[in-house]
Amino acid sequence: MDITQAFYDGLAAHYDKLFLDWQATTQEQAAILQGIFRESGFGPEARILDCACGIGTQALGLARCGYAVTASDFSAGALAEARERARENGVQIRFERADFRALEEVFTEQFDIVLAMDNALPHMLTAEDLEKAVRSITGRVRQGGIFVASIRDYDSLLAARPPYSPPYIHKTVKGQRVSFQTWDWKDEHYRLTQYIIDDEGDLDVRKFECEYRAVRRAELTELLLAGGCSGVAWKSPEEAGFYQPVVVARK
Repeated sequence: MDITQAFYDGLAAHYDKLFLDWQATTQEQAAILQGIFRESGFGPEARILDCACGIGTQALGLARCGYAVTASDFSAGALAEARERARENGVQIRFERADFRALEEVFTEQFDIVLAMDNALPHMLTAEDLEKAVRSITGRVRQGGIFVASIRDYDSLLAARPPYSPPYIHKTVKGQRVSFQTWDWKDEHYRLTQYIIDDEGDLDVRKFECEYRAVRRAELTELLLAGGCSGVAWKSPEEAGFYQPVVVARK
């Protein structure tokens, strides 16, 4: 098991603690994505593949809005959590385990919209793996469809190379939850340690480790165009309302 799979398998049962209200977040993010879809000419009839679904943060919200959603991830732990949350929320989602570097091994069909949100692509630790992922993903987008992804603003982060992210402090009726990350940089790579401190009674402290490669917007844009996309547009957090920069690539 590689470090990324171990990271998400372990984090799956605790991932919702990164949010004050995970259920509300699914609705908020679905509304943001719907706006992006509408701008690109797609309504609720669009067929969606969320190829890095995690525990379903985007997939569940979109399914509740009436979209036909297929969701995949390579973390068995995250998929198990997503399936249970879909059942609890009464939404129908097709779940499949798949590596987004080889989606064609699981999916023969193409989709109107393919998603890879929450900084999923920078888990590709080499330029070659990122290119493989982009070609695999764009191969599942139908002609005229779109690929929507979000990544951290690495153009800025690479200049500063911060050693940590600001903490999130969520006050609850039982106490508070605190989450933050430390980043140990080496060239364009960094080792991330995610801490989750649950102080809502008995103190519970968890940590999870992973690695990322800082991907600049120009690099991803070039790969998307080489992968068959006819246009690539970036939206800042202020423009899109999402917490990370969002790229929309039309095939």
